[in-house]
Amino acid sequence: MKLIKHYIVAFALFSCSVGIAQQLPQFTQYMYNTISINPAYAGSREALSIVGLHRSQWVGFKGGPITQTLSIHTPLRNDRIGLGLSFIQDDLGPQNFSYLYGDFSYTIPTGTDSRLAFGLKAGLTGYSFDQEFLNDPKIIEDQFFRGTENRWSPNLGAGVFWHSNTWYLGLSTPRILNTDQNKKDGYEALERISYYFTGGYVFDLSNSIKLKPAFLVKATNGAPISYDLTANFLFNEKLWLGGSYRINEQTAAIGGIVDFQISRQLRIGYAYEKPISDIASYTTGTHEILLIYEFKFLSSKLKSPRYF
Repeated sequence: MKLIKHYIVAFALFSCSVGIAQQLPQFTQYMYNTISINPAYAGSREALSIVGLHRSQWVGFKGGPITQTLSIHTPLRNDRIGLGLSFIQDDLGPQNFSYLYGDFSYTIPTGTDSRLAFGLKAGLTGYSFDQEFLNDPKIIEDQFFRGTENRWSPNLGAGVFWHSNTWYLGLSTPRILNTDQNKKDGYEALERISYYFTGGYVFDLSNSIKLKPAFLVKATNGAPISYDLTANFLFNEKLWLGGSYRINEQTAAIGGIVDFQISRQLRIGYAYEKPISDIASYTTGTHEILLIYEFKFLSSKLKSPRYF
């Protein structure tokens, strides 16, 4: 089993002498963690916002992805400018990816209640293998894994985010450069470019109930297009309940989402996702916990709840 696991990683990295490096991690609650994929989102919540997320994917499947994120972003006193900083740690089996990126956005009004923001992202991507994995005799002898020493590589991203109080559209590519994670002659492990198209709308069903459908379409060079669809009901401006569906050519998953607005500043969310593809027999599912805290120093602008 251990040897099979090693060569699954080898195939993913170096298929046909040109490996495909780890794609950016995916999230069920992507609509509340937009800063991780779109720098134009920085400052859009009109308060100093801290977002933390933990995702354990494919629980029960040895080596399943574990992802943790922490981000902070805020508008400046000139509220057309937003700044952000985000860190993502993504572990997949023996592979470890770390992303440390800063975000800048500039917003212009496009109507009475809509704004269009342009964003840039810049930072470093770290790549490494677990030392225990590299010390395995089978791996020491395997030429595929030579040239994969720990390293940090710079990269850039860009995006646009058009929104009002009740709808949003976003288009972004958080990693523009095809960074090669492998330095051995004859092999490449490229950080592929991904494009994200996101959107959502809030419908008033009654005085106390709202419905918010949202979508995310992800296109990555050399990989199938992925579609994420969610729909959430909001009750009394406090409780979100909804479901999710993700599909591409190879996998599919369904899930449930519950979020609670504890106060104007604090929000907590949980999502569960179950694969409905071949891997379903090997895992009990995916768990995701989200925490958002927003400071009140811009209390005149702090809205409760924020819909996205």
